[in-house]
Amino acid sequence: MPLSLWLSLAAICAMGAMSPGPSLALVLRHTLGGGRSSGMMAAVTHALGVGLYALLTVWGLGAVIEHHPTVFRVITWLGAAYLAWLGIKALRAGAGGALRTQGQSANLMIAARDGLVVALGNPKLILFFVALLSQFVTPEMTLLQRMIIVLTAVVIDGGWYTLVALGLSHSRVLPWLQARAHWINRITGVLLLGLAVRVLMG
Repeated sequence: MPLSLWLSLAAICAMGAMSPGPSLALVLRHTLGGGRSSGMMAAVTHALGVGLYALLTVWGLGAVIEHHPTVFRVITWLGAAYLAWLGIKALRAGAGGALRTQGQSANLMIAARDGLVVALGNPKLILFFVALLSQFVTPEMTLLQRMIIVLTAVVIDGGWYTLVALGLSHSRVLPWLQARAHWINRITGVLLLGLAVRVLMG
């Protein structure tokens, strides 16, 4: 793959990762409630979910999803339901944060689950990969070139949200965020519920 083409791919993946949405809200909430390790766990498993969609795209299965609206609709509804559930949990968490009352291992498992499911349940990711990433895939591409595309998407997504978790968990930043946890949970909850409604409305 030419360097110029790869740079274009990396730029598109970076813009997709950095755009505000449920993924950013998720990493923020897990970092706030469970600390740096929980935020980073959510970031890593979110990247794995992104990698799965990228893998499906380079295999050509993205086109299958695109041409089977029923499959896409079911994925959309499941994703919206999960986003709504996360939003309600955030609204009910209050100032303490629902995650803080559990042990560290439980926090990590919840963060891992949420990161993966939010990635897999976000129909925007399907559209992103089908519409944009598939433009970089050609029938004559080698297996190595296809893997470069997948790894680029995974590393950029995981790297960005890991940096977010590290920045938010800084010793000067985290106490400031935790002091405002009630409002952050409210904003996160409203954002997630709004995104769920938006997904259902198409």
